[in-house]
Amino acid sequence: MAFQSLYQRLPLMRLAFRPFFWFGALFSVFAMLVWFGFWHGNVWLSPYGGMLWWHQHEMLFGFGSAIIAGFLLTAVQNWTGQPSLSGWPLLALLITWLAARVLLAFTYLPGWLILLVDVSFLPLVALSIAKRVIAVRMWRNLMLVPVLLALAFANIAMHLAVINPVVINNSALLLREAGHFAMLVITLLMVLLGGRVIPFFTSRKLGFDQPARYRLLELASIGTLAAIVMLQALILLSDLRANALMAALMLIAALSNAWRLSHWQGWKSFREPLLWGLHASYTFIPLGLVMWAWQLISGQRVESALHALAIGSMGTMMLAMMARVSLGHTGRAIRTLPGIGVALAVLLLAALLRSVWLVLFPHSSQWVYSIVIIAWCVSYLIFLLHYAVPLFTARVDGTDG
Repeated sequence: MAFQSLYQRLPLMRLAFRPFFWFGALFSVFAMLVWFGFWHGNVWLSPYGGMLWWHQHEMLFGFGSAIIAGFLLTAVQNWTGQPSLSGWPLLALLITWLAARVLLAFTYLPGWLILLVDVSFLPLVALSIAKRVIAVRMWRNLMLVPVLLALAFANIAMHLAVINPVVINNSALLLREAGHFAMLVITLLMVLLGGRVIPFFTSRKLGFDQPARYRLLELASIGTLAAIVMLQALILLSDLRANALMAALMLIAALSNAWRLSHWQGWKSFREPLLWGLHASYTFIPLGLVMWAWQLISGQRVESALHALAIGSMGTMMLAMMARVSLGHTGRAIRTLPGIGVALAVLLLAALLRSVWLVLFPHSSQWVYSIVIIAWCVSYLIFLLHYAVPLFTARVDGTDG
């Protein structure tokens, strides 16, 4: 009875999207403000790994992993019909995630202890998903488990580059390739999930049949990205350098995913920000891959391509998905709340500035970085302000979840 009473008073712990969407978004704003201060010469933190490592790691594994966990742990309940994490187990998982953020930002504990706390999060999410998928034998959804474990492996590699850089030859190279691997794994996840939800949401909202799926196109879109991830894993684990092969695979993946996106009829969604935000975010996947391929071939650093994927695709897709899921799963009408369309547009503009603009005008980096950071904070603050009530209160229809 005591547990049930607490459970009723804490709607935040009823499904994973509630705490992870809100705290993940809040953490991203905090991390960006710290990065803004650092960029302007104000050191607000002395985090584990140094500020450059912390920024890259925390946007991928602090912010990104939280939103991924919130979405997948909620979706698996719909897919399998099995109750997902809630109550005390969900609170324990949230505390694990929060503890890692605090340890990385504020403490000087041994690196191996920080690694154990931080890296445990994604395997725990994978285990929770696997249990429910296996229980109902929905083997198709089991593919998400190795994707999450691959992301956890990238996290381990980033930690190892910091824990003992003397023992590990060229730890800077290990750190770079691990960061690239993490971003590519997240891109694969966006292609897998985007192919499910974007055409479904679009056709359902606009009232037309879902477009037909072409098997070869689906295999090319997903298969080439899976091959890219595996090749990057080999690069991470060895001295292999395969720029030409990687660039070729990326161009194939970009072309097939652009063609795939064209079948989803995104042009019909121009009046619905929650839809065009998803379509526009997916557009940055082929754009980022083309930029990455070009920068590999020309011998340039791939930071512009990385940010096309990180801001234009990951950041925008997560914002659009959170805005929609947070309404649907709290029993509210799915509509664009005031300012959300502006938030998505601002984030997309920031992605273009940080990627395409800086390739064309590299000497403008100082003011571009500042604008991009401010744009991210504004966009996610709009989400936080609008969605605090839905995420922290019970469903309006009185049902659980």
